[in-house]
Amino acid sequence: LEVQLIPFPPIQATVCGFPISIFFIVVNEFCERFSYYGMKAVLVLYFKYFLNWEDDFAITIYHTFVALCYLTPILGAIIADSWLGKFKTIIYLSIVYAVGQVVMAVSAIHDITDTNKDGVPDSMTFHVALSMVGLILIALGTGGIKPCVAAFGGDQFDEDQEKQRGTFFSIFYLSINAGSLLSTIITPILRAQKCGIHSKQQCYPLAFGVPAALMVVALIVFIVGSGMYTKVPPAGNILVKVCKCVGFAVSNRFKHRSSTFPKRAHWMDWAEEKYDKLLIAQVKMVLKVLFLYLPLPMFWTLFDQKNIPATTMNGDFVRFLHSLSSHQTVNPILILVLVPIMDSIVYPLISKCKLNFTPLRRMTVGMFFAAVAFVAAALVQLQIDNTLPKFSSSTESQAKFINMVDGTLHITCNGLINAFNPQATQDYLTFDEPFEMSVNASRPESITLPHGNRTTLVIAREGFQLGYRIFQDFNTKPDQGYNTSLFLTGSCFGRISFTIENLLGNQCSFSRKLGFGSSFTYFIPSTFAMGENCDQHIREVEDIKPNSIHMAWQIPQYFLMTTGEVVFSVTGLEFSYSQAPSNMKSVLQAGWLLTVAVGNIIVLIVAEAAQLPDKWAEYILFASLLVLVCIIFAVMAMFYTYTDPAKIEAQFLNMEPEDKEKKNMEKDKKGMADESGKSSDFSSDEEKTKQSKL
Repeated sequence: LEVQLIPFPPIQATVCGFPISIFFIVVNEFCERFSYYGMKAVLVLYFKYFLNWEDDFAITIYHTFVALCYLTPILGAIIADSWLGKFKTIIYLSIVYAVGQVVMAVSAIHDITDTNKDGVPDSMTFHVALSMVGLILIALGTGGIKPCVAAFGGDQFDEDQEKQRGTFFSIFYLSINAGSLLSTIITPILRAQKCGIHSKQQCYPLAFGVPAALMVVALIVFIVGSGMYTKVPPAGNILVKVCKCVGFAVSNRFKHRSSTFPKRAHWMDWAEEKYDKLLIAQVKMVLKVLFLYLPLPMFWTLFDQKNIPATTMNGDFVRFLHSLSSHQTVNPILILVLVPIMDSIVYPLISKCKLNFTPLRRMTVGMFFAAVAFVAAALVQLQIDNTLPKFSSSTESQAKFINMVDGTLHITCNGLINAFNPQATQDYLTFDEPFEMSVNASRPESITLPHGNRTTLVIAREGFQLGYRIFQDFNTKPDQGYNTSLFLTGSCFGRISFTIENLLGNQCSFSRKLGFGSSFTYFIPSTFAMGENCDQHIREVEDIKPNSIHMAWQIPQYFLMTTGEVVFSVTGLEFSYSQAPSNMKSVLQAGWLLTVAVGNIIVLIVAEAAQLPDKWAEYILFASLLVLVCIIFAVMAMFYTYTDPAKIEAQFLNMEPEDKEKKNMEKDKKGMADESGKSSDFSSDEEKTKQSKL
């Protein structure tokens, strides 16, 4: 007689049909994401300006840390589903996470090793070692709990609460982006504060300390809800069982590869000789979903490089938008707006139109939106490229001639005569070798310009003769021009003001409004005199025209990409949970997160292998690849059959006693056959003995 004890789940109090326990989980996720993104927002700055690392090395360590955060979910999922369970795994790894954040905050306190009180740490090795320990602990913590929290939230719902569970994943995604939005705004502000005991420095301890405090709050909030959670117990070392089951099925199929053996419905059915049908069915479900994940990293490849360079665009208002995008805040703002719209308006409308908008179709549409976003980015980039000045290559040089004489000059370059009016804007001329120049039929002079640079040649009068002086563009310091004319060159944005003062203290002030991306040269001639309207004597030459493509053209790209993310990512989280067997929920969530890590790797491979000279061509390349992947995924989705893991597992659990009885009967029959064989052999031996005696 076998007695199976089934733990009675806790009584779930609900609000609007949702278990109260999920609110603790959502608040925990908000605080944890605030902690992670807040720390990450100032991490590169900490590397560069506190640890004094080179830019390339700082960025390399940063990307290594991010990659580690997306690889450790596999470890956390194995621990949760095999040994500790999701609840204990989240608790223990959150403690590791919080300790890592505290270690990072301590590593940023410069006064610890500043023995001479000069504001500079005396032992940078100590701070580097401490920060590396902190980052490793953070990567283990954030990556380890990442697949567990979402799956644990899904466990709080009954099988008949599929709609509420789908809404939960949307709210869960909202909490992620709300934490990201606030932290990426707040922590840079905290870093800008001055703090210190002996000397005031950028306050990295505060910028890291607040995320550490939020992680502690996340841990406390999660523990407070302990009595309300539904806690699914771990199923033992499930990953080892799965690997052994798959390995046995492959080897057994190979042994029976001859056509004399009857075929089986699925290649995993070859494991039936050793493993029970329930485990085989669960492995089939997981492998089917993982196979479907193979094309998905391409979406994250595009998503991780969604920003258009806005430094070559125009716009006062949207400069703020670009400053937000550089701090990764436009994306979460749009998500906070679009997720409720999708759940409350778009999806219900599609359902009322009797369209079967399945999760896999949603994900396909999400990938298509991302591809269209990159096509939009390519179109904008083409317009930007058409308005940019054409700079010289490494084997060429460019020169502009500016006439400082009151009269037209005829300048001959390599036999080509050009007429230059006073202070008129002229295009740059390109030269690939030294050239000869003569002014107004004067004796030609040979001029050599450095390759790869832009040069300005100012023609001015010295007494009764004409002469020229060469200036490199974009000097930040003023140069003394030919004769007594002052030559200033630089670049600014907005309204710029100048004040000219002579030795007697007389001043002349003037201002100009400069367009974004433009470059002007201002000349103060030797005939300049102080007095009323003195600024009218200052001569202006436009070197580079202002950018004419407005930065607001970035908005369609952000909108399309974020729409694709909402449709793709939120649906993917829910799909990964709903199609996973009960003992491998976290493992499948980790598999979903692994597609993000693979997408980052693809970015590096494709960008390095493509070596495209134009940015717009790179955008089109990635968009084309995603469209191809989108088609492949759509075809794969057509052949996918949705399953209800709970029903399938229940069916096999009911069949198990019968299977055991059949196996026992087969063993008994086999044993009886063996015994009868032995007895027959024994009797035949006795007959032979008797005959030999006779």
